Amino acid sequence: MNYQHAFHAGNFADVHKHVALARILVHLRLKPAAFRVIDTHAGAGRYDLHAGEATRSGEWREGILRVWQASPEPKVRDLLAPYWDAVAALNPGGVLRIYPGSPVIAQSLLRRQDRLIACELEPRAAASLKAALRGDARAKVLTIDGWTALNANVPPKERRGVILVDPPFEDAADFMRLSTALAAAYRKWPTGIYMLWYPIKARDAADALARRLRRLAVPRMLRSDFMLGRPRGDAGLIGSGLIVVNPPFTLEADLRSLFVALSPVLAPAAAHRLDWLTAESI
Repeated sequence: MNYQHAFHAGNFADVHKHVALARILVHLRLKPAAFRVIDTHAGAGRYDLHAGEATRSGEWREGILRVWQASPEPKVRDLLAPYWDAVAALNPGGVLRIYPGSPVIAQSLLRRQDRLIACELEPRAAASLKAALRGDARAKVLTIDGWTALNANVPPKERRGVILVDPPFEDAADFMRLSTALAAAYRKWPTGIYMLWYPIKARDAADALARRLRRLAVPRMLRSDFMLGRPRGDAGLIGSGLIVVNPPFTLEADLRSLFVALSPVLAPAAAHRLDWLTAESI
């Protein structure tokens, strides 16, 4: 699978991933000590939903547009607000056109003392990312391979923060790299929060990843799989998966509340699985 993000910006998988990222950053903000966000495969930063690849795929209409038009109950609206506000800041007047990628969502939740490292190797996307973050001294763009960046940037000097690993899945080896990269990074920084994202076309690759991660003997791994429906014969994208290592203590309840509400908004047959690959101790 080649998950070129410009085609998929704002789709259901982005909603799943970015809602979780925003909730983690809200938790990190509760303490005054600085934190760092490391985005290993950051993409272009911002995406015009009315132009280019996003127009041809139209996936955002089944993702962020549905959330944008929804009217959730107050509790869910409050949980959604940090993500919602990041999107709304790029769309003054309420007309949805620009979607923020993960580095821009992270940027929106940084405080003065916090830092962001956004890594992107593809030249056009890296140039767009630099433009999106230009002028912000808290953010640094590295034109570097994301897998290399992961190992090179841990542990951060702040000793607090989150690493988002969101590769393009250009080949099946990226599933294997997720587990090996986590193992190496965790040895260097066992107290960090790690978000690992993966696409779900069929259950085989996602379930094999879960088995490999369990064998790492890493405690506190929360799995969040959001499925539009049953896997299809055409092997198209049908689900979005997240593994969160060292999740904030509020994250499980937050995601449960959010996706009970958002599942029927995003698709009539949608389902959300939330469970622990490994618990507090193993």
